[in-house]
Amino acid sequence: MSLGNFVKTLQNIMRGDSGINGDAQRIEQMTWMLFLKIYDKQEESWEFEEDNYQSIIPEELRWKNWAVDKKDAVSLTGDALLNFVNNKLFPTLKNLPINPDTPMKKSVVQLVFQDINQYMKDGTLLRQVVNEIDKVVIDKSSDRHIFGEIYETILKSLQSAGNAGEFYTPRAVTDFIIDRIDPKLGEVVADFACGTGGFLTSTLNALEKQIKTAHDREIFNKSIYGIEKKPLPYLLAITNILLHGIDSPNIFHGNSLERNITEIKESEKFSVIVMNPPYGGTETKEIKINFPADLRSSETADLFISLIMYRLKYDGRAAVIIPDGFLFGTDGAKLAIKRKLLTDFNLHTIIRLPQSVFSPYTSITTNILFFDKTDKTKNIWFYRVDMPDGYKHFSKTKPMKLEHFAKCQEWWNNRQIIKDELTDTFKAKNFSVAEIIERNFDLDLCGYPSEEEKILNPEDTIREFQQKRNQLNDKIDKQIQKISELLKI
Repeated sequence: MSLGNFVKTLQNIMRGDSGINGDAQRIEQMTWMLFLKIYDKQEESWEFEEDNYQSIIPEELRWKNWAVDKKDAVSLTGDALLNFVNNKLFPTLKNLPINPDTPMKKSVVQLVFQDINQYMKDGTLLRQVVNEIDKVVIDKSSDRHIFGEIYETILKSLQSAGNAGEFYTPRAVTDFIIDRIDPKLGEVVADFACGTGGFLTSTLNALEKQIKTAHDREIFNKSIYGIEKKPLPYLLAITNILLHGIDSPNIFHGNSLERNITEIKESEKFSVIVMNPPYGGTETKEIKINFPADLRSSETADLFISLIMYRLKYDGRAAVIIPDGFLFGTDGAKLAIKRKLLTDFNLHTIIRLPQSVFSPYTSITTNILFFDKTDKTKNIWFYRVDMPDGYKHFSKTKPMKLEHFAKCQEWWNNRQIIKDELTDTFKAKNFSVAEIIERNFDLDLCGYPSEEEKILNPEDTIREFQQKRNQLNDKIDKQIQKISELLKI
């Protein structure tokens, strides 16, 4: 059975259950079982490695002791299984005794289950789902790789179940960013809205190649730090990191924006920060008060850029995915954020991404900002990643691949101006800070040539019109200002 069919089989079984409504609940149902399956396998390793290892999960509630169908007419199913899961398993895991001294690899169970739900109402169908998941063997490293691919298939399914502005970042994008950021063992890579852990797993894949000794392995295990606000992505992230061999993931369930950023200590800063923050949303007054008055944007993504600036170590480097609206926006907070970014940081590169990178889940056009905390910005290079030959747009079946960044990677190490003579636009060009200031901090440069109108979904249509309206208003305001100066009004 293919990996896609495996996931579809689980979804199809759950479609017959009246307690589940929609893919989001089906995915949540799948993932708590997957977590327990994976955690049970990890515990076998800890029992082998540690003398007198004691599981935080009561023995009868461990996966191997209730989920495995022994075909002996004793294994739980039907109402008995439903009663066990609803009235014993979930209440116990949600209330496991933990304290500040509890090792993360144990406390993670309670942290994962405190906001996760069990939706199924048919115990027989629940048994079928448990059996399908338990069929997958993960005894060898190769089996773990297969299980990881199954997990990736589920993560991709999450995209269609997500809310606007919240979606899985394509593996090609996270891998490209980590390749350019080039983390080293000994550095801690942070993501303050880590979602399902895409950036963190790309980081681990890059750092694993640098491991030479047992001491290197210890450093590797402490190389990532993540925070995720929503319970389901948090569960997915924890499970994803466990799959990558990290026993005690430093991933926390919470809202990164709840801290007053002016009170952040040096010990709370990081060498590397990579993010695709949620955008399109707004924050409450209580959240915005955590930021200096001039940086209090109503846009969530803007607040995350400010957070990154305050939590980046001196000599640290960062990469953040941001929508077009930030580039050309000229409201008070956006201007203040961009002014600070250029004055206190070295914003050296902006990569323009094709509109359909995140299709079919959103058509919002995005960009990658690369900056470091070494010096003030002197010049900014812009590079436009065009659609590859043979592609009209990316899609779920034809996603962006790392190879589509090949020309950009080649250009990165040998930067030069590139002009597209066919469209009379610049594909790559650098601009001085003086030129950016002259443009009133408008960073909408080396953009894409005009295309035929695309039919978007209602939410994206509204966002696109709002962006175009703001952009047009900005241009009108600039022209009025110039005319007023000429007339000395």
